[in-house]
Amino acid sequence: MVHIVGAGPGAPDLITVRGKDLLDRADVIIYAGSLVNPALLESRKAQCQVYDSAKMTLEEVIAVMEAAELEGKTTVRLHTGDPCIYGAIREQMDELEERGIPYDVCPGVSSFCGAASALKMEYTLPDVTQSVIITRMAGRTPVPERESIASFAAHGATMVIFLSAGMLDELSRELIKGGYFPDTPAAIVYKATWAEEKTVICTVESLSASAGRENIRKTALILVGNAVAQSSYERSRLYDPVFTTEYRKGTGEEG
Repeated sequence: MVHIVGAGPGAPDLITVRGKDLLDRADVIIYAGSLVNPALLESRKAQCQVYDSAKMTLEEVIAVMEAAELEGKTTVRLHTGDPCIYGAIREQMDELEERGIPYDVCPGVSSFCGAASALKMEYTLPDVTQSVIITRMAGRTPVPERESIASFAAHGATMVIFLSAGMLDELSRELIKGGYFPDTPAAIVYKATWAEEKTVICTVESLSASAGRENIRKTALILVGNAVAQSSYERSRLYDPVFTTEYRKGTGEEG
């Protein structure tokens, strides 16, 4: 059996209980060494085989899984954050299905959640935005034109931008081109939930200068939108004494 497991955003205690249990029982662990906190491996079985996928191709990863399956071993494929976001897991699952190797997926806490916690931030503020766009800049892996940064920026929603810390000048231009004002609130969160976590509050226009000042070049999320400022929002209706819910009778009085 192969278990594809989300390692969480970085802090070892932010892996799920299920994920930790699978990791501790694994005979083989293949982990994304460039992103996953190695502290997560400290409680592995003494005889567990460990492979760093940062140095491997897809074919090599699948070969390890296939060999482990033939030996009746349990494999954990450990991905950073939640594997469904930029985890490149579909291609692995297709290969496993083709070989008849059973697998499942254990979700994890995504780094975009870790970034919000680092900033003590709520992404969806009433009367500010009720939507979160998770995306990335086009790099060596292209992005469909209909999903360009500028086209998403036109919505004015909260944006969480992955894999783009090295392209901040271009990112600022695209965000402003799409409709964000240069002084729109923004934030850079470096290694969210890790011991070396760093948060920088800035604006869309000053993203590159702010990252340069803090020597941040990679492993950072970019958050954009008025929700970053955490101000000028409406109170939630859910807990308003006027508002009636399925569980509570409101006063019905306005104002």
